[in-house]
Amino acid sequence: MKNFTKVLSLVLVAVMVVAAIASCQPGIPATTTNSGDDTQANPSEYTGYVSQLDADGKYVRGDDEAIYNGALAEFETLRQAASKETDPDKRFVLYAKAEAALLDSAVMVPTTTQGGAYTLSRVAPRTIPYVQWGNDDDRFKGMVISDEFLTPAERSELLDTWSKAMNGEGTYDPASYLKGKGHTIKDEYVLTFSTAPVTLDWLNTSSQADTEITVNTVDGLVEYNNLNQMKPALAESWEVSEDGLTVTFHIRHGVKWYTSDGKEYAEVTAHDFVAGFQHMLDCQAGLDWLVDGVVTGVHGYIKEGASFDTVGYKATDDYTLVVTLENRTTYFLTMLTYSIFLPICKSFYESRGGVYGLEAYKAASEDSEKYTYGKNTDISSQVYCGPFLLTKLDAESEIVVEKNANYYKPEEQNLSKVRWVLFGDNADYTQFYNDVVKGQYAGMGLSASTGTLKLAQDDGNFAKYAYVSDTTSTTYFSGLNLNRGTFALENVNMASTKTEQEKADTVTALNNKNFRQAIQFAFDQTTYNAVSRGADLANTNLRNMYTHPNFVSLSSAQTDADGHTFKEGTFFGEMVQYYLEKLGSPIKVQDGINGWYSVDNAKAALAKAKEELGDKVTWPIKLDVPVWQSNEANAAQTAAFKKFMEDNLGKENVIINEVGGEKDDYYASGYRASDGKAGNFDIFYGSGWGPDYGDPSTYLDTFAPLGAGYMTKVIGLF
Repeated sequence: MKNFTKVLSLVLVAVMVVAAIASCQPGIPATTTNSGDDTQANPSEYTGYVSQLDADGKYVRGDDEAIYNGALAEFETLRQAASKETDPDKRFVLYAKAEAALLDSAVMVPTTTQGGAYTLSRVAPRTIPYVQWGNDDDRFKGMVISDEFLTPAERSELLDTWSKAMNGEGTYDPASYLKGKGHTIKDEYVLTFSTAPVTLDWLNTSSQADTEITVNTVDGLVEYNNLNQMKPALAESWEVSEDGLTVTFHIRHGVKWYTSDGKEYAEVTAHDFVAGFQHMLDCQAGLDWLVDGVVTGVHGYIKEGASFDTVGYKATDDYTLVVTLENRTTYFLTMLTYSIFLPICKSFYESRGGVYGLEAYKAASEDSEKYTYGKNTDISSQVYCGPFLLTKLDAESEIVVEKNANYYKPEEQNLSKVRWVLFGDNADYTQFYNDVVKGQYAGMGLSASTGTLKLAQDDGNFAKYAYVSDTTSTTYFSGLNLNRGTFALENVNMASTKTEQEKADTVTALNNKNFRQAIQFAFDQTTYNAVSRGADLANTNLRNMYTHPNFVSLSSAQTDADGHTFKEGTFFGEMVQYYLEKLGSPIKVQDGINGWYSVDNAKAALAKAKEELGDKVTWPIKLDVPVWQSNEANAAQTAAFKKFMEDNLGKENVIINEVGGEKDDYYASGYRASDGKAGNFDIFYGSGWGPDYGDPSTYLDTFAPLGAGYMTKVIGLF
């Protein structure tokens, strides 16, 4: 899965211009799982969750499952029904209804997506895989880079040619076009990073900060090209059985694994894919849920102690991989471009202490002397079969991948080197802008908060070269912590100043749907966004639903259980909008508008919440929001968030506590929190999700209960 952090995007998102029932605990009343969604006639009869203190006056965290059911029972019922439907169009309708329930619950609110920013770039558009899901959009081998910024006119002409090629009219050759315009094509791409990979094991991470690097060094079974066409990669061909339950891949002969210094190590075989799949399951890195219920035997292996022999992932010989599915899964092939299906070199893995089996792997991986596979401090701890080899990884300066001279598809290698240069906490944006203009970097996004927009306007580069970058399918969102378990990090940083009673009052309030809606309707996304982007682009990248509204559409007309018919071609967002209106929700889901914000709606919801909660809490409710203090954009946005929330709801009702720290503490509080209990926040708006495959479940299943959904930790659960 592609689990994103918003701060990375705020720093330099457009530099990459190419384009996650226990028994009741002591002191907690055994309430019903009603979240208080319905207006109570008498506050003393309130049946929602009420957090209480123990006998020593200490806040006690509640029961995750009960709290989940109180807030998201309707969503989960609808999601389960959708997940069982195998017909794609019927499935899309059911998932749309589930998304409407998720949004209406107000446990999270989508805020923005990537892109939609003023940008300067030397990169020709659509020269990397063009697809909304998986890891292929981080594969840089085909990128075409000029020595000069492209003008808006040149970019428009290239996109017109690309659109025609998409429709089968001619070919798309941006290098020839640019050369004809007097450009010189470069073979090195330089961009920045702020968080170095924590592992080189691409099957033991869900972080885009890790896979953005490693995906350039390993190929999968298939890949998308820049015309959104699925093409063979390490699988030369494949067949799907008539019943749709068996997919047979024929592995390309003669492809080799290489060490970081380019020495041949072994041949890539079907056994490497099987080893990779079992290793991914063994790692338990939050990836296995994607294939649980999809590939046969996965659930039994990871949950019930069954043998891996029962898993439907087999190498019948060195060059044949057979995958058996639980049910007909029409989107299965689209899943293959995500890192969970990548191979590992079986013999190399074993030589570095690698073993198989959940318990055996756990024990082995804890022995750092014997288990040395994929260490981020040692580029020789991995071998590579992709277009690049990792030749340098210095977390404090630079990461480098260089052209694999023996790559099996040399005609697709446009670049000889990709370099990521550290952009630190206290980096100088003016210097960075000057370096971009000089050609050290391929491009950058222009921001009002960093001063780079004004620099480009003053020197004329804005008028000559600036364009608005594409938005993407990644969705950033704010999460409300329904069951907070951490109030300071282990190093004592980012500590809350709330009293024990204030901690309990906050959790009680956040488990009331009307209070959550008051918070979310008071969230002025336009003002929040304008801080870093400027007023003219404040709405350009706003997103108002979790799934990209145009992610999928109906291939045929569909009539739902209530008799409403959606016509052929209806986009997913249109269906979600219909179901929100059926729920009486005022949310507008289209991109590019402030679709949740309404002070009137916020005040109305707050009034209902206060009536329902009665004397169960003491006002004002104090909400802790982590802030990365030295990051100008994050600090400015948090300050804006505090002001409009307190202005819109009144300080007598809500107070925003800015809990400050630096990068590592900020990430540890939210983005890198290991689970719901570890989340050190009441509101965190620094996480995002990029889809892994071409079905709405890739988004919505992240909010499944009981630890199955990766993103429930951003609402403080599981």
